[in-house]
Amino acid sequence: MFSDQIQISNLTLVNSPSWFVHPIYSSNITIKGLTILAPVDSPNTDGIDPDSCTNTRIEDCYIVSGDDCVAVKSGWDEYGIKFGKPTQHLVIRRLTCISPDSAVIALGSEMSGGIQDVRVEDIIAISTQSTVRIKTAVGRALPNITGINYRDVVATNVTYSAKLEGISNAPFTGICISNVSIQVSEQRKKLQWNCTDVAGVTSNVSPNSCQLLPEKGKLGCPFPNDKLPIENVQLKTCSLKNVF
Repeated sequence: MFSDQIQISNLTLVNSPSWFVHPIYSSNITIKGLTILAPVDSPNTDGIDPDSCTNTRIEDCYIVSGDDCVAVKSGWDEYGIKFGKPTQHLVIRRLTCISPDSAVIALGSEMSGGIQDVRVEDIIAISTQSTVRIKTAVGRALPNITGINYRDVVATNVTYSAKLEGISNAPFTGICISNVSIQVSEQRKKLQWNCTDVAGVTSNVSPNSCQLLPEKGKLGCPFPNDKLPIENVQLKTCSLKNVF
């Protein structure tokens, strides 16, 4: 908690009773090369949970979990609202996740302090319940969900393409989905896109999305071109040599 310049790298972590890696109120964090292993039927075994953290890089990790592989958080209920420290400037890349009962990446559900500027790329999801899940609850804080972009996604053996449920009188806006190919399974849901109280656009998406996300021809949803400061930090390694 309340730490700066953290490096966690090249470790194997096994069978935590709860969340494995949980930095709180911290900044300038590099988490790289972790192997995290939990039974897929064990609850609350999140892999990595940046919580009200700024300028964080998570990359080259392999996670097997009974819960979310990466869960982005920022405080719980009234305490999180009062403290008011968002998780922001987070990059996640080259992550492989196995989580049959949860998500590769979750935003929330404890996110009362807010979440902004999250960048995710080069992800492999194997036998996951969902890829990206934004967890919201009016009682924890009425969320303002906007500027959510998905692009360049290939998925196979999918039962449910997308469930996008905003909040009545507070719809989720600015959603962009482009260049997405979803191959549905024989056990697929009849309704592949379930959309309520959302607004945005799609381009080159299969199967076709819902009416609230109309097709806009050739469109590439934007991904930030600038680098976060943490991306320029070089990973340091050290070793201990025994002398007899």
